[in-house]
Amino acid sequence: MNNIKEISPAAALSMIQNGTLLVDVREPDEVEQKSFDVPNILLIPFSGFEKRFKEIPADRQVIIGCRSGHRSMMAIRFLMKQGYNNAVNLQHGIICWEKDGLPIKKELRQKKEPWLLQQFRKMS
Repeated sequence: MNNIKEISPAAALSMIQNGTLLVDVREPDEVEQKSFDVPNILLIPFSGFEKRFKEIPADRQVIIGCRSGHRSMMAIRFLMKQGYNNAVNLQHGIICWEKDGLPIKKELRQKKEPWLLQQFRKMS
């Protein structure tokens, strides 16, 4: 059960570009701030992972990623108990992914102006 394979962000990107599915288990507010900018991505927050894990194809190679690699490791352990054998962990998560200069999207949510600034705009 402890033989979970980890891969570097560069190796993960190469695999994703060749069709491997990336499963991001971070929570929606984390994803809104910063996201992996790749095709073949599935968002399943860790908080709902046990209910939604069947959305992950059991017969397909998948990479599980999170912020630092901790939640993704727990998600893989859970998947292994469910009979999944094709999941690998993104080493050090999106932290290392970004540090290595790999593609990300930042601040996906619309920024709102502060309330006071909105009031001044209404007056002018």
